[in-house]
Amino acid sequence: MGKEKSPLDMYDIIPEEQRAYLMNYGKHFNEKMCKFAVSLMRDRNGKKISLMKKDDVLAKLKENGVTLENDVMCDSTFVYHMALSDFMGSSIEDDKHICLYVKDLIDDEDQRDGFIFARFVSDCINNGEPIDWAEML
Repeated sequence: MGKEKSPLDMYDIIPEEQRAYLMNYGKHFNEKMCKFAVSLMRDRNGKKISLMKKDDVLAKLKENGVTLENDVMCDSTFVYHMALSDFMGSSIEDDKHICLYVKDLIDDEDQRDGFIFARFVSDCINNGEPIDWAEML
């Protein structure tokens, strides 16, 4: 039932630059978009999150015995930082559990491709945070 439904925004008029981004990268984080997204993140104490490179995130996952099956571009890097920002020190106690959370989200079989990116864009819209799509290309 879930995956065959059409997205509700498929008929929305979107800016030309956003359309170009989606045509080039789909609903996934390229490096620039991931860097932008992480720049908006703060930890639970209001401190800015430091950006780790994708290779460093993947190394952390590997160190913790986590292998991703459905990672696309910088999606796992975004999710790692989001978990660090939103959950570390609360529902997530340590790095191993952040890595497991990344696996849960990236390899979630009943989610549509691009749901992580769509959630980020939706959060930006709801928070009044503009995305300079031309800068993300």
